[in-house]
Amino acid sequence: MERLLFIGGIGWGEILVIALIVLLFFGGKKIPEMMKGLGKGVKSFKDGMNGADDDKKENKEEK
Repeated sequence: MERLLFIGGIGWGEILVIALIVLLFFGGKKIPEMMKGLGKGVKSFKDGMNGADDDKKENKEEK
């Protein structure tokens, strides 16, 4: 049985139970909206990180 290294001792059965509980709390319509928002947040974070790297390169070139 595979175990996720970053979570510790949680197996696939526990993950399934957690997913079902989340589905009961938020419903089927709300979960895709939440994932879409999460995806936009990650994309925004990556764009910000790339922008910070670009700013560092520009500052080094100016000196």
